[in-house]
Amino acid sequence: MKYTRSFYFLMLIIVCISCNKEINSTDFTKPNTFTAGIEGPATDNKGNIYAVNYQKEGTIGKVTPEGVVSMFVELPNGSIGNGIRFGKEQIMYVADYTNHNVLEVNLSTKKVEIYAHQPKANQPNDIAISPSGIIYASDPNWKKGTGNIWKVTKEKGFEILESDMGTTNGIEVSPDGKKLYVNESVQRKIWEYDILEDGTVANKKELYSFDDFGLDGMRCDSNGNLYVCRYDKGTVVILSPAGTLLKEIKLQGKKPTNITFSNDFTTFYITVADRGCIEKVQNELY
Repeated sequence: MKYTRSFYFLMLIIVCISCNKEINSTDFTKPNTFTAGIEGPATDNKGNIYAVNYQKEGTIGKVTPEGVVSMFVELPNGSIGNGIRFGKEQIMYVADYTNHNVLEVNLSTKKVEIYAHQPKANQPNDIAISPSGIIYASDPNWKKGTGNIWKVTKEKGFEILESDMGTTNGIEVSPDGKKLYVNESVQRKIWEYDILEDGTVANKKELYSFDDFGLDGMRCDSNGNLYVCRYDKGTVVILSPAGTLLKEIKLQGKKPTNITFSNDFTTFYITVADRGCIEKVQNELY
């Protein structure tokens, strides 16, 4: 049987439509408005999204709920941000991997100060904050395939919780403040710890492991489900607090780096390195 060009063209359209149906995300910002170092992201109490490396390295961009992007702040002294979190009273904390700091940024004045410094850290990468205000930082050494976890406070600075792990990357605290989750990107494992009263951790156990692709940023929703960025696979996996895989969402980009939520958790936003933008997904669990 001989097929015409129009037949092949029609089949190509059908295939493309079928592929697109699998994708659950849409663009929140235009591609390449951020560099390939896009990370963060974090949501303030007005629903604005912040992510690092807007237009160039060493910056933080602000995106309104309507998707309007602008420069929020340029970090001083050669600092380059990675993970961003908000603490009480809307103070922004930024993992500064080049200068081995956790930075503190005032949203009103845009003043940037060093919250804590640790020259022995490989590179503060992702951060999480407990309800009590304690910051936890992952600290990978990509060349050696190892990593650490730090507890960070204003009073005592960086305190080591565990060293000589795999390449620690995504980190999160459960909504009730009782669990710390840390993943190892190269080893593809997610670990769960009990958080003790003094903010230290104990009772380490494996929550979940994967057979392929990498792991990056993680966030918990208000029900304690854990959303994990699957770097190079281009998906976000949702795990229950018990470690059951609930859902896997396909994105447009292949390199999701981190994730944040709208304040009502009905939408989540993903920074995507290979597209230099933020994608968004309507959360079917809410």
